[in-house]
Amino acid sequence: MADRDAVDVLVVGAGVVGLACARALALAGHAVVIVEAATTYGSGTSSRNSEVVHAGLYYEPGSLKARLCVRGRELLPAYCEARNVALKRCGKIIVATQQAQEAALQALRARAAACGVHELQPLTRAQALALEPALNVRAALWSPASAIVDSHGLMTALLGDAQAAGALYAVASPFAAAERVGERWRARTAGAEPFELDARWIVNAAGLQAQAVAAAMQGFAAAAIPPRHLAKGNYFALGGRAPFTHLIYPLPEDGGLGVHLTLDLAGCARFGPDVQWLPAGIGDEAIDYRVDPARAAAFEAAIRSWWPGLPADRLQPAYSGVRPKLSGPGQPAADFRIDGPGAHGVPGAVQLFGIESPGLTASLAIAEQVAAIVADADADTDA
Repeated sequence: MADRDAVDVLVVGAGVVGLACARALALAGHAVVIVEAATTYGSGTSSRNSEVVHAGLYYEPGSLKARLCVRGRELLPAYCEARNVALKRCGKIIVATQQAQEAALQALRARAAACGVHELQPLTRAQALALEPALNVRAALWSPASAIVDSHGLMTALLGDAQAAGALYAVASPFAAAERVGERWRARTAGAEPFELDARWIVNAAGLQAQAVAAAMQGFAAAAIPPRHLAKGNYFALGGRAPFTHLIYPLPEDGGLGVHLTLDLAGCARFGPDVQWLPAGIGDEAIDYRVDPARAAAFEAAIRSWWPGLPADRLQPAYSGVRPKLSGPGQPAADFRIDGPGAHGVPGAVQLFGIESPGLTASLAIAEQVAAIVADADADTDA
């Protein structure tokens, strides 16, 4: 790269959302550069999740999470089929294990319908057991649209599309700072081979680092940067095969969806994530991704509420991820923030804050919205 090149869009972050945005913008004819702090794409939050394609059941009707999850799950299957990315519609069973939970199950179905998800089917105990005989269940919901996807394969395809459309990709290039120079941003990277470039737009898709990237953009008001709350989610794997062929979810809990069972594309079972709030203000360098084996006891108790036959001592620490949430313990769940100039008043900037679950499912839909923000602002400028 030259000492200082000029491009249309600088995308900060090569996770699944950043790559989807880069693809959409490059396909729209923009000159795009992607910068990633790590040495490869998708090594952060995008590779530390359940790989579940959510149907859109859990979110506040009308919210970005609700709308973009439903739109994303509509876009993903066709995209994955066209790019030979593995995606399996295995369906999800949401379980009520006690009579007192049946009202919450009905409320969840009503919320899903308000979000445009009408295919949920109520299951009696007998119907649920016909699908999964090992369950402890009183009543359930069946979500046929829920699926699992090869997240790494998806990111490989998105990056390939972006590069085929002319996007450039720089790894080991952490975003350092940017300032407004005329009608452009002058951005600098750090790392072993730092460089500068001028860009009309910066799309901040930095995930856990989104607040830090926004703060490093000169002139971006601190009041426009929401506080970051980090929730670590631990996963345990099952030693041996599980007697399930569908995703199994309890009812949602504070900060997450409860300890649930997901299956990878090979049929192996893993459980999680739980919700482990990290200390306020913790730095990224202090995040410990190791899974504490002592957490297995709480996992076993949670799992046995809906799978009483879980054999003892069969859970093995697997991996963990950290969600960049915009709400903390006990607070109402916050929505995605996709803030363009109309929201924060700074030209040439799209800030993506709090892109946690269902970010993987919604990635193509988020990219549509980001591309539309850029297109609308450019059209206003040309008018």
